[in-house]
Amino acid sequence: MAYTICTLADRPDLEPQIDRLSRAAWPSFLLHGNTHHWHLLFEMFAEYQLLICEPADVVIAVGHCVPLTWDGQAQDLPDTIDEIIRRAKQTRLSGGAPNTFSALAAMVDPNRRGQNLSQAVVLAMRALAHSNGCASLIAPVRPTWKSRYPLTPMERYVTWRRPDGAPLDPWVRVHWRLGAEQVRVALNTLTVEGTIDDWQGWTGIAFPESGAYVVPGALQPVTMDCERNVGHYEDPNIWMRHGTSPEEGSRQ
Repeated sequence: MAYTICTLADRPDLEPQIDRLSRAAWPSFLLHGNTHHWHLLFEMFAEYQLLICEPADVVIAVGHCVPLTWDGQAQDLPDTIDEIIRRAKQTRLSGGAPNTFSALAAMVDPNRRGQNLSQAVVLAMRALAHSNGCASLIAPVRPTWKSRYPLTPMERYVTWRRPDGAPLDPWVRVHWRLGAEQVRVALNTLTVEGTIDDWQGWTGIAFPESGAYVVPGALQPVTMDCERNVGHYEDPNIWMRHGTSPEEGSRQ
């Protein structure tokens, strides 16, 4: 399919469509996580927010990423989405030279799924990182099918393979086929807390007593404390690393 790729800095008029796509692509409760620095993607890092459009004024996929510094070791990876953005901010304000790009999210219009747009977003982020002199693109990948197995620890889930040796999870598999390697599990990239009423509104589920609940779209159970009137959820991801050189091979 034919599409164009631009950045939010190129087309600031398309920003409202990013919010539309976010609401269509993510479970409602994820829109209420502790991403206190998310606004900086639009205010400080607009040139790194990628928009795939078709036709030219309709956003059908988005790739959020930022440049930062990383020493290449698993223990130096940020723990949360907010920490990724904070580190990018610190790198920019200190005048330091970033050596790595980090993805934050890749979103595809639900009506355009199955058209390899998720792969196109990753490739666009890799190309942007390469053009900015960064040898790595790191990504906290949120496995698509993990919500089917919410009681399985992420550490076990990411080891599951198909008979051909590829990862079972389709989103992890996209990264793997593009040559990415798994680095480590991120146990809590995003925390969501709200009242019991909040959670009922976000999910359409009643929570009549305290305990752990399986919620559609959640990668692990959500804990409800009716006495304290709070529901708590931690979103686990898997860190993966891509090389950005065009010569780096893909897996079949």
